[in-house]
Amino acid sequence: MRRLLLSLPILFMPLIAAGQSSTNDMHGAAKRSLKQQVDQVVQVDAGALPLWRGADGSMLTLKAENDTLAAIQRSDAPMVFRAADAAKTRSTDLEYGLSQGLRAHAGFSEHSWINNRVPRVIGSEVGATYSGSGYSIGLSVGANGTPNSATLPRLLPGMAPSVNGLSSFDSSTQLNARGRLALDSKSGIDVGASVGRIRLLSGNVLGLSTLDQKALSFGVDRGPLRGTIVGRSMQPDAGNPGASYSPDKRWRSIDLGVTWRLPWQGELSIGAQNVWSSGTGVNTPAGPEPDQSRTPYVQYHQDL
Repeated sequence: MRRLLLSLPILFMPLIAAGQSSTNDMHGAAKRSLKQQVDQVVQVDAGALPLWRGADGSMLTLKAENDTLAAIQRSDAPMVFRAADAAKTRSTDLEYGLSQGLRAHAGFSEHSWINNRVPRVIGSEVGATYSGSGYSIGLSVGANGTPNSATLPRLLPGMAPSVNGLSSFDSSTQLNARGRLALDSKSGIDVGASVGRIRLLSGNVLGLSTLDQKALSFGVDRGPLRGTIVGRSMQPDAGNPGASYSPDKRWRSIDLGVTWRLPWQGELSIGAQNVWSSGTGVNTPAGPEPDQSRTPYVQYHQDL
């Protein structure tokens, strides 16, 4: 009897080994499934609302926000709005993940002035962004326009309006390129470029119908601090018949800004528009056009 009891563990050893092998296979399958699910997770930007998610991990998101002047300059926008004029800028973006690291987006924006709903500047943009390990690069096509084609309002005596200093601004189209290189988990470098064309209302003081425009931006961020420098250039369209300016005529400007993200979801921005400028505008009773006056600003924004 004792020999029988002692031999039972030996008889059950094959079954125990088979059970351990089955358990290891189950653990391995669970780990592989978990890893696959983790790999399919799509990163969602802060403030974005997921609308739909596919079986392959692709996701459709919607993001709406009220932008400040500093946020517009951070986004490398080719259009510049004067700090003294700007009241509200609303934007809505729809983004879809096409594949691993590749995202397509379409967005709309509306810029309005203090106590003035009309005229407004309506913007739209479509493009795609590819994100790799520590970097991203994107291309987009954008357009801006005033729906009622009216002269933009002058809010302060002697102060020019806010779209590139042009009160006769009608519409614009541009091709944008943006890139980011992450230096580490808390810092990075952003570079942006834009080329496009601005159309002016007929009868404007410049005597031009179109202007070619270019913009180049460079930004560095470290933790809650971010600094941005944006350079812009405008010149008459070389193919514009009857232009009163030669194609060599140019208006250039540089903007600087620093933003500090505060712990209580606030932002403090300090900077100046047209820190450096070149080119002579046409003198009018309300000031030169295009207006390139140096404009310092201090702006605070609080997310609620």
